[in-house]
Amino acid sequence: MLVYLVFLAVPAAYIILSFIFLRKPKWLHKHRQPAFMARNIAHRGGAGESIENSLLAFDKGLTNGVEMLELDCHLTKDHQVVVHHDFSINRTTGEDKFIRDIDYNDLPLINTNVQLYYDTSVIISCDNNSPNNELLRIPLLKDVFERYPTTPINIDVKENNDELIQKVSKLIQEYRREHITYWGSFNDVVCKKLTVENSRIVRFCSLKEAAVIVLTYWLGLLPFIPLVPGAFEVPIPGEVFRKQAQNLTCLQRTLFFLAERALNSKGMFVHLQRRGIPVYVWILNENQEFEYAFQKMSVTADLKNLTINYDDCIAIVEFNQENAKVNTLSEGMMNEFVPVFNQLQNNDNIKGIVVISAKPGSFIAGADINMLESAQSRDELYKMSRNGQDIMNQIEQSRKPIIAAIAGSCLGGGFEVALACHYRIALNDKQTKFGVPEVKLGLLPGAGGTQRLLQNLLLPDALDLLLTGREIQAKKAKTMGLVDILVQSIGTDLENMEYLYSFAVQKAKQFIVQRPFKRQYSLIENIKSKIMLNSHVRNYILSQAEAKVMAQTQGLYPAPLRILNVIKQTLDHGTQAGLNAEAEAFADLGMTNESKALISLFHGRTECKKNKFGKINREIKTIAIIGAGVIGAGIAHISIDKGLQVILYDTTEYALSRGQLQITKGYENYIKRNRITHTEYKRILSNLNCQTTFDNLYKCDIIIESLYEDLKLKQNILDKLEQHISEHCIFASNTYTISIHDIASNSQRPDKIIGMHYFSPVDKVELLEIIRTKQTSDETVCSAVHIGLKQGKIIIVVNDGPGFYTTRLLAFISVEIFYLLNEGLSPKDIDKATKKFGFHVGLATLLDEYGIDIIANIVFHLQTIFGERLIDLSIIELFRKFIRNYLLGKKSQQGLYIYSNDNHNKKETNPKIKELIKDTSIQTKEISTIEDIQWRICLRLLNEAAKCLEENIINSPTDGDIGAVFGLGFSPMKGGPFRFMDTYGISKIVDLMNNYQLKHGDRFIPTQLLINMSKENKTFYS
Repeated sequence: MLVYLVFLAVPAAYIILSFIFLRKPKWLHKHRQPAFMARNIAHRGGAGESIENSLLAFDKGLTNGVEMLELDCHLTKDHQVVVHHDFSINRTTGEDKFIRDIDYNDLPLINTNVQLYYDTSVIISCDNNSPNNELLRIPLLKDVFERYPTTPINIDVKENNDELIQKVSKLIQEYRREHITYWGSFNDVVCKKLTVENSRIVRFCSLKEAAVIVLTYWLGLLPFIPLVPGAFEVPIPGEVFRKQAQNLTCLQRTLFFLAERALNSKGMFVHLQRRGIPVYVWILNENQEFEYAFQKMSVTADLKNLTINYDDCIAIVEFNQENAKVNTLSEGMMNEFVPVFNQLQNNDNIKGIVVISAKPGSFIAGADINMLESAQSRDELYKMSRNGQDIMNQIEQSRKPIIAAIAGSCLGGGFEVALACHYRIALNDKQTKFGVPEVKLGLLPGAGGTQRLLQNLLLPDALDLLLTGREIQAKKAKTMGLVDILVQSIGTDLENMEYLYSFAVQKAKQFIVQRPFKRQYSLIENIKSKIMLNSHVRNYILSQAEAKVMAQTQGLYPAPLRILNVIKQTLDHGTQAGLNAEAEAFADLGMTNESKALISLFHGRTECKKNKFGKINREIKTIAIIGAGVIGAGIAHISIDKGLQVILYDTTEYALSRGQLQITKGYENYIKRNRITHTEYKRILSNLNCQTTFDNLYKCDIIIESLYEDLKLKQNILDKLEQHISEHCIFASNTYTISIHDIASNSQRPDKIIGMHYFSPVDKVELLEIIRTKQTSDETVCSAVHIGLKQGKIIIVVNDGPGFYTTRLLAFISVEIFYLLNEGLSPKDIDKATKKFGFHVGLATLLDEYGIDIIANIVFHLQTIFGERLIDLSIIELFRKFIRNYLLGKKSQQGLYIYSNDNHNKKETNPKIKELIKDTSIQTKEISTIEDIQWRICLRLLNEAAKCLEENIINSPTDGDIGAVFGLGFSPMKGGPFRFMDTYGISKIVDLMNNYQLKHGDRFIPTQLLINMSKENKTFYS
């Protein structure tokens, strides 16, 4: 009986003890839960489920306390180090695949020698279907050790190579790594060598050992079996297995079920851990198990530039760039967007995606220019383009409908994102604009934009957008087929955004059931499309476009010509060839001096669109313009549509009616071009009040005087106005030569006096030159800049001085043109040379546009200050001859050219010039070449620009470049005078000036600033 009791008691005690020690309640091992989650995430490539983002996910996991995070580093036969993820997603087809390893035979050969210290990223592929140009970049083993000093790392050496093993061992010892494991299931020889060389390496148990552990655990014998310290790794069947098992037999499904139950035992894991054996668990696709890990490692948990919201099965991705007024495709934005997009793509609960901006007025304004500038080589730009193309392709090829809800600027890269989406909804308001302005930066769309525009538009329309960089309104985009549906504005920006948001979500839900219909083309569009299939027609259109580009740019801008080449490649060889050509062109153009200069100009333009003097203390509601001439009426024209009340004053009704007619004609033209409606036209004109008295001037916050260039006249009007205006009112004089200090000399409040130099035609020339004196207060300058910005101007603030900045430069180049005329050169020679240099308008034509009499008055005024450094007496006499003979330029129908009565654009060289120079002409031995003409005019401009900086007339090289380009038409592709001197070389510029001084006199003596910078090898933009 006793034997019988003992026989029963022993199994009973064992069962009880086994339950206590092996199958503890959940709360006892809850704190170890992260250990059972980590391997799951490691093999899924991070919460973003993309290999590219895995290191980011690892970083986040470590930060958030995931305990047993592991990297798999496989050393291949070609000595590459692969950060490896066993569970791979086939993103080409979007289908889940069972566990598969990397096909190492397909990897490119990096180095025939053993090389663990290769100091650049190794290219590897995690997908056998990926072509070489889509390979991923993963760090080397040494880099992984440095980046993750305490993270567990699994090393897998695929080749029995003693030198390689020694290298690995040495590296482990050097970094004193403690958490190293080695998968030894299939290569025991290498495993033994590594473990002998280095005691820090922990070997994974073999498949046979793992099977024994599982079997003995369920037999209750595990506590009594001696275990060699190692690492236990086991896959737990989950949803992946169940999906694969759907078409299997009942017996096979039963086996899968039993395997899942047998392997998924946390009691077994706890027991192994207590015995010092690290446990690595693969939990394959269990949504329940993912929840904890997503919280700890989710790429969306710490987003700074994106917001993710959910409406049932629809994900709404909101662009909201950190610390920026507009969204751009910056590196930070893309680093967040790509993993988020991949996560949403692979989330079966998400059926549709909406992309929208959280910033009213800005969907995405384009690529981040700083990111483009940071590229140090052509290869970097090429990869940038290829990455962009890949991302857009992934969006376009998504199985889930992706809707772009667009409000505000949708330009450049932002437009490329929208074009890649399956459906585009746009808010129909003035702020919503579309375009690809890359050509203005000397580039082309680099993320497939050339191809998608060609797919969505007829060839002429695509070329128009690509070659001009112009922006189109939402309504026009809808007409062209670039937008699928318009949403009408219903109120404030916030109300519009909310309405657009809800409308887009509803559309996304609709498209889950029924995919978006392709756009139906009209009969005319279909006919045109068929015609475009004819190669002769296409070639004719391309040749005409090229001829137009050459006529407008003189071939100085490489970007338009490369765009045409890309389009031709696409039409001749297909989209893939077009994408290749696009990436090549993007990389080439990004390294050109022209692109760098245009980007510099873009930065300068952006800076000059800001008020550097802070915020205004008092809101400006009412302004007055004194003088209803061309400039005065132009200032009124650009003010009344900005919500300002405008008083237009002149002494006579006739002058007022002429100015008012100029304004109304301008806005009637806007109606014809569908820029405004009749209702808007009436509302805008209601802001204009014309009067011949000083009544109501006390209401004004600023008065802009635009009278003739006469000091006494301006002083008198200021004296009269100060008796009628309030104390806070600012007086601004639109002058281009008269000192602001002199105008304010008799004023009771010189701190409120400022200069505002507008250029004609006011509504077309963007530049506004604001002139301050030493007495002008910062508050006055701030208010003047505020008004200029409201009028849509690019602003440079200069200090008072002879001719200020732009007028002074104009005087010096005008004088040199007259020197050239005096030597027998024709106006056409000068126009040809200066247009070849890059001036928008030939400078001889520019003088006729300004008026020879106006130029002469400027020169005469500045000659009293600068003397022969500007001009000698013979050229002064030549100017006077032009005025005496009434050769005043276009306004008198004759100047340097003679203009036709019927067509003012038709012109011929004025034969009277030869007569006028008969007494003063200088016969030169050398025949002036185009290059000689260019340098003589350009050097006078460059030298005087540097002199203005030296004398503190301008405050920075940026102001100087913006003023010259936007005020005088200096070549944009050279970036302005200061950027051009940097690019060409200041020492070379000084040498040229010295040479021209020997030939043509002291007017070419370089300024001291340039001499010093040449000696010190300095640049303006250093």
